[in-house]
This record gives sequence, C-alpha cells and structure tokens, in this order.
Amino acid sequence: MTNRTVHLGVYNTFADWETGHTTAHLAQNGFTVKTVGPTTAPVTTMGGVRIQPDLALGDLDPQDSALLILTGAHLWDTGDDLAPFAAKAREFLDAGVPVAAICGATAGLAREGLLDDRAHTSAVSFYLGATGYKGGEHYREADAVTDGDLITAGPTEPVAFAREVFDRLGVYEGEKLDAWYRLFHDSDASAFEILES
Repeated sequence: MTNRTVHLGVYNTFADWETGHTTAHLAQNGFTVKTVGPTTAPVTTMGGVRIQPDLALGDLDPQDSALLILTGAHLWDTGDDLAPFAAKAREFLDAGVPVAAICGATAGLAREGLLDDRAHTSAVSFYLGATGYKGGEHYREADAVTDGDLITAGPTEPVAFAREVFDRLGVYEGEKLDAWYRLFHDSDASAFEILES
C-alpha cells in the first residue's frame, strides 16, 4: 500500500473509546492518522476531550487516503448534522477507498443507502431497521463484518473493529493478526511472543 494516511472523522459527541486500538496501532505501524472535522473548528468528544481537526471534511479527497474511519456519536441519531460524513463515505467507496464505521456511524451509512447491498453489522438489527434502510437481509450477527471496502462493527467491539482494519490494510496478517486479537480481546498473554516475533 503506497498511501499511508488514514483519516479519522471527528465531531461533537465523538465516541472516544471506539477507535483507540485502531489508531494507536496504525500509528505504530507506519500510518499517519489525520483528523477530519465538519470544519477546522475544535470539537468535543463524548469524553469531554477537545480535538482540533487537521482538515475540514470538504477538503478531504479519497485519493489522499488509505481509509476513512467513522465512529459513533449522539449526533448520528439526533438529526442530519453528520450526514455529510456519510456522503463522504459514499465518495470513498465509489473511489475504491475503504471505509470503517462503528456504532452510530453504521446508522449514518444506512441512511445514506450504503448498507442496502453490503454485508454489515451494528449494535443490533432493529437499530438499523429504524433508519428505514433496505439492507436488513444483509445484516450479520457478528462482532465486525468486512464486505469489500466496507468494515462495520457494533459499539462494544472496538478490538474486533481494529482487527478488520488491520487485516484490510495489511498491518498484521495471518498468525500475527490472530495473536494481536487474542492479546487485546482475550487477554491471552501467550499471544504476545507471537506478536513480537
């Protein structure tokens, strides 16, 4: 992979805990993580952390990115404030650039029609069903699901989410990917030696 920049959507009520594993291990493995806000004005996460976005959503070009990550936020369910992020996800997928969405971001993608024809997961099926989307038959009861360039996960699965991202971007593969997951998901200390080899 030649492009080593990953873009992380940040917005008010951003769910801090959902991408920590993903972004930390991407950064430790040669990727640059850039934050993308609605504008470049600071945003405040659900945990009260202020983030100054690196760039505004309108300035983000899929060709400059290896991946777009979208997390949950209260704003996904309280109006259309984050709809532009779902529209940007469509641009990414149309350009063949992967998108990874967790928690409430999956509802945003459902409203955008991006889950109508792709295998996906979320918190629970009826959460997405409430969006009125047409993809219910493609819903999977799984921790995380990858369908081509789209990765989805529910809010309680940040480790499974990270695993799918790492697999898609080739950060860890095979035995090392399995070891990473066993270490961080299952607290299997025996996996550390494999990961460090």
